[in-house]
Amino acid sequence: MNQYSRSEEEQSEEILRCPFPNRREGEMFGVADQLLGASRIKIMCADGKSRMGRIPGKIRKRMWIREGDLVIVKPWEFQDDKADIMYRYTKTQASYLSRRKMLPKNLDIF
Repeated sequence: MNQYSRSEEEQSEEILRCPFPNRREGEMFGVADQLLGASRIKIMCADGKSRMGRIPGKIRKRMWIREGDLVIVKPWEFQDDKADIMYRYTKTQASYLSRRKMLPKNLDIF
């Protein structure tokens, strides 16, 4: 087995390992609706509310978030109309979750 085939197997395993929102900490699925600039995004959340999402610096530097992306958001405890973005799913991961029926009905656009 050469090094190239091993890396392909690792990549296929990585796609199947999708992190889920931690319900105990209040995290939920969301879809990026509109880019507002200054690291802010309007997000349609799984509970039906539209929130202003903030991209923390840790994520801002590593991944680009576009309109229509599936994300994990954590609403603020003191302002319910705002949330932090915790993770962005790739298109492959989002379609995998959609095929497995793991997304809420109001967010299943993949």
